[in-house]
Formats: sequence, structure tokens, C-alpha cells
Amino acid sequence: MGVRIEKIDLPGIGTRHDIVTENGRRIGVVSHRTGERELGVFDELDPDACRERVHLSEDEALALADVLGASVMLGQLAGIREQAAGLFTEQLLLPATSPFVGGCLGDTKARTLTGTSVVAIVRDSEVIPSPTPQTELQAGDTLIVVGTRPALESLARLLADGTLPG
Repeated sequence: MGVRIEKIDLPGIGTRHDIVTENGRRIGVVSHRTGERELGVFDELDPDACRERVHLSEDEALALADVLGASVMLGQLAGIREQAAGLFTEQLLLPATSPFVGGCLGDTKARTLTGTSVVAIVRDSEVIPSPTPQTELQAGDTLIVVGTRPALESLARLLADGTLPG
């Protein structure tokens, strides 16, 4: 059985989307008309009874979406990692103080200088797969990178302060 998503209109409140897991657990997200979000975990024995609710601010909802989206992407990349011994995937945060903020990915010369490949950029709730050298970099971007451990460490330093170790 695949994942099942159910949409329930809540008159005067908003919309609830329930995800029913393979083992029958129900997790709901209520999107209020006011913009508020609630995450609900339903009782295993009574799927109509919400056992616990978590109120999420807009920033918290976006952060949760980012984490879930990035973890799915990294899970898919994990299969590649198993096939390519010595390669790792890592999430590198582009700090606001990076000399590359406001520039383009190509400005980093990441592949040439470190031997790493940037396979995606996560920005807010958007995933930019296979970014080009012309893709603009913004403070807070999360770069999904593939490379050897030393190469990833070199790229992290390069992104942080524009220098390479050694």
C-alpha cells in the first residue's frame, strides 16, 4: 500500500490534510484560514480522536517542510552513497557572512577547487534541483553536496570565508 492523503474541508476553519501511514497511523495538518498551522497525531484505536496537537508558526511550518524535504532527498542520495564508496552527501548552510552571498554558484568554483558537486539547493520551502553555475546564492541557502570527506570539509571552509584549508 502506498501513502494515502485525505483532504477534509473544515467550514469556517480551513482545511485538514491527513496522511495515513502504511501501518494505519493518521497524522493531520490543519491549515487555518488565518494562516496558522497545526500538526495532529491521531489515536491508534480511534482515528477520529486527535491524541496530540502541535501549533506551528509559519516559520516553524516552513522549517519542518525543509527538514522533511531535505531528508527525503538525502535518503534518495543515500543509495548512491552506498554504491560509490568514499562519497558522502552533506547539507552545507551558506552563512550570511559568506563572500558568495548575492553571487552565483559558479563564483564558488566548488567543483574545480574542491572536487565536490552541488546537486541541489534548498531555499525556504523551495528545492532547486541540479542548480546551474548561474543559480544565485542567498544567505541561509542549504547546499546539498556530494564529495569525499576532505572535499566536503574544503567546500564548507570555502563557503564560510572564501578560503581553502592548507
